[in-house]
Amino acid sequence: MNIKVVIPARHGSTRLPYKPLLLIDKYPIFWHVVQRVIESGIDIDDIILATDHADIELAAKKLNIPVVMTSSEHQSGTDRLNEVSKSLGWSEDTLILNVQGDEPLIPHQLIKQLTKFAQKNTRYPICTAVIPLRNLTSLNNPNVVKAVITSNGKALYFSRSPVPFDRDNVDDLSGLYRHIGIYSYTVRSLSDFCSFPSSFLEQKEKLEQLRALENDIAIGAMVFSDDVPHGIDTQDDYETVKKLMENK
Repeated sequence: MNIKVVIPARHGSTRLPYKPLLLIDKYPIFWHVVQRVIESGIDIDDIILATDHADIELAAKKLNIPVVMTSSEHQSGTDRLNEVSKSLGWSEDTLILNVQGDEPLIPHQLIKQLTKFAQKNTRYPICTAVIPLRNLTSLNNPNVVKAVITSNGKALYFSRSPVPFDRDNVDDLSGLYRHIGIYSYTVRSLSDFCSFPSSFLEQKEKLEQLRALENDIAIGAMVFSDDVPHGIDTQDDYETVKKLMENK
């Protein structure tokens, strides 16, 4: 199976402007994400940085990272992926991994395991990852997305609410999962997904993956056993991750 990794790097972040160009240990955030992907076994020639700004494009080229300019009108990284796949003419059965450009600490093992999971479970047009929920604070935090999955790894629902709800023991976290925002698609399923308008549940929960479920596109969920550090959304996140990485 032909495998590509696309790393969306949007310039105009509302909470942290110019985020992709912020430096950690003298390199921009997106460079560190690229290193994690390379560590997972993906060749640099199969990695694309997808951006909407000339400054990010220039920085990527200086670092010898393949980069594609995409529209600044995209509402999501998924739409950016779709433009890249079409502009580069990838075949319909090409497997594309969407790795967020603001997660410099994403475990390379996670990327590697999701790739293998998607290759093995071709019945799922889209695959993603979950980790076990470990505390009640996360369960009740609307910023932590919960995933409801079957015993064979099929995603039933994603929510900001504490689901599934254990009526008899509300403190029991067994079988509860936090969703991790990394995805794999075939070019065909990516194109199908982007052809649908934003859906009712997607708009309610503000979770794009619900559009797939509402349109009967199955999502496979791989359970990753290790912790996954938080990405960089705010200035505080940046300072925390920067300190952690530069003090290693």
